[in-house]
Amino acid sequence: MSNQRSSSWFWWLLASASITVLLWQVRWGEYVLYPFTILATWFHEMGHGVTALLLGGSFNSLVLWPNASGMADTSAPMWLGRFGAGLIAAGGPLGPVVVGAGFIRSGRTPRSSTWGLYALGLLLILSAVVWVRTLFGLAAITAWGGATLGLALKGPDWLKQFSVQFFGVQACISVYRSIDYLFMRQAEIGGRVMTSDTGAIQSALLLPYWFWAWVIVALSIALLIKTLSDVLR
Repeated sequence: MSNQRSSSWFWWLLASASITVLLWQVRWGEYVLYPFTILATWFHEMGHGVTALLLGGSFNSLVLWPNASGMADTSAPMWLGRFGAGLIAAGGPLGPVVVGAGFIRSGRTPRSSTWGLYALGLLLILSAVVWVRTLFGLAAITAWGGATLGLALKGPDWLKQFSVQFFGVQACISVYRSIDYLFMRQAEIGGRVMTSDTGAIQSALLLPYWFWAWVIVALSIALLIKTLSDVLR
């Protein structure tokens, strides 16, 4: 990728991230960005689920509702106790940031972009088949997976490169979809009042939930900027 194109895409990606985050904070914003709001929820819940699997726990199911909320049913291995639950809770907001950074870096060449899109598309389809438990979620995630694989197969190189980096940015900023959720100890999810992600981290690591919210915000911003800067070089 030429330096001129890299610079242009850098600013387009940064602008798209800023606009997406801002729109998510207003009442009608989620409707304008509805497909990407669903994708953001999927990234978040998969972050919980994959973290659980990596720790040796279980990822039982993932539900997505038409109002763009979701929930992952996971469990930590017994030997990790509450600490494991805290790590899985952190995996929701932070896991997609790490994966998203990888997608952004894969956009450096047409070949790596194609493989990045294949990886994302196959993961979407796999998650729909193995974990998604709602009809709406099955339809939405299968549609996203099919579109992503179609782009990998037939899309022009420039679109593949931009798209895989755009998806990476969307993964990185998925934590900001409901940023107020990070600063709550409890929240209503699926009609039930439940401990929030940062509340679960507080239970495991003692420091208050708002402290962990700021840590998550700072880490996600730092990693996104560092990744975009590296790709720009």
